[in-house]
Amino acid sequence: MKESPSPRIGILVVAYNAETTLEKTLDRIPEDFRSRIDEVLILDDASHDATFTAGCRWSQAEGMPRTVVMRHTKNLGYGGNQKAGYALAAEHGLDIVVLLHGDGQYAPELLPEMVAPIERGECEAVFGSRMMTSGSALKGGMPMYKWLGNRVLTRLENGLLGSGLTEFHSGYRAYSVAALKQLPIDRNTDAFDFDTQIIVQLLNAGMRIKEIPVPTYYGDEICYVNGMKYAKDVVKDVLEYRLAVKGFGTCPWIPKPVDYAFKEGDGSSHAVILEKMRRLPPGRVLDLGCSGGLFAERLESLGHEVTGVDYVEVPGVRERCTHFHLANLEEGLPADIGTGFDYVVAGDVIEHLSRPERVLAEVAGVLRPGGRVLLSVPNFSHWYSRLRVAVGAFGYDRRGILDETHLRFFTRASLRRTVRAAGYDVLDLASTGAPFWSLLGRGPLAAVLGGMSRLLTRIRPTLFGYQHVALLTPHAAETIIAGEHVDVQDILNRQYVPADRVGV
Repeated sequence: MKESPSPRIGILVVAYNAETTLEKTLDRIPEDFRSRIDEVLILDDASHDATFTAGCRWSQAEGMPRTVVMRHTKNLGYGGNQKAGYALAAEHGLDIVVLLHGDGQYAPELLPEMVAPIERGECEAVFGSRMMTSGSALKGGMPMYKWLGNRVLTRLENGLLGSGLTEFHSGYRAYSVAALKQLPIDRNTDAFDFDTQIIVQLLNAGMRIKEIPVPTYYGDEICYVNGMKYAKDVVKDVLEYRLAVKGFGTCPWIPKPVDYAFKEGDGSSHAVILEKMRRLPPGRVLDLGCSGGLFAERLESLGHEVTGVDYVEVPGVRERCTHFHLANLEEGLPADIGTGFDYVVAGDVIEHLSRPERVLAEVAGVLRPGGRVLLSVPNFSHWYSRLRVAVGAFGYDRRGILDETHLRFFTRASLRRTVRAAGYDVLDLASTGAPFWSLLGRGPLAAVLGGMSRLLTRIRPTLFGYQHVALLTPHAAETIIAGEHVDVQDILNRQYVPADRVGV
């Protein structure tokens, strides 16, 4: 059996005004480990001293690993320097990259221990923690105020993220380059809280982090971190993430889920539509914006035959739908979608279209006579969006009424106008309460607020309704012409009416 090749290991050295410490730090890399290093990347972040010269001098010494020394002509910031380094590591085909500070604050002697868990496949990231061994940080010279701030912030961050790290603020880290490629680190801050954002991204992606104890070194190096600003930034990052997963704000450095998480009976628009579908006889359903097919799966279990349409193919969707079409509804319905559908479902879809009237008109053409359309839209006149506008704090969210991907906003009145202009009669128009369960979980507070929201929605849906759910049918008025029933639409489609067919 052929052995797999050893991973290519790189050391990323971030340096700023580190002329006096850089070479001493690099000299501490264990000699028996140097042969395993494929490349050392020294990135001088526009230092004002001779850091770049020191790096070049070390790289040319006898017996050193292959070394690339780069100097940015403009200061990129602590996070920006890391972004440049990780991009270079990926470009050079490295498998593991270790972040090492050029000021000697972290122990190069432990590089073998830093990469070992990733080599064994135990995790995607290794953090050197100064807090794992009780009392070692203070013995190593960490000032009491920094030690206390580290402990308080780490505890707060663990509580908000549900993690169990002993330290969030160590700059000694090793990463799988393949894992870094999966994270949108290019969207991260260029400041010192870059390290916190990358932890959040790893946890959000379900990646594994392993900690090892490392000693603490505090010398006479200059600290460029503004402690109060840093504390504010890392707390803001974690809170921004927590709000983002609940749908508030945009948080560009956290990927947005491709599919929606449908929960039956949660009071959402899809749950309301499903309840309406339970009372209708089984038939052929066209599910527009079917996402991963979770809603379609429920319809199939009720005896319906579902054809799903979406502009992305979420894994598993073809197993949950009888048929699936990959298509962008902004360009209209797919030409080969078929006709004769008993029902068309458009749950939270038309607000994403620049011309929803066009798609709704096309939908009428694929319905059988007497077919039904069930659609839902967020209510822009809900108190939440009204309040945001009133206080001058309008902005987009990751989902909900102010979803950043919405192209059209609807109120109850504008929804009626839109569907009537598209040729539909409104058979029923209901409104859902606000989804407090999504923000607060399934606890008693969410239940109480949810009950109040439903009551207020019944009293005044235009203000308290979170979403409007409509049941529609194509306008099918008939008239009598020369003794026969003719669909009005047939008349409109004719270029002329012969004189002998004028109504009596």
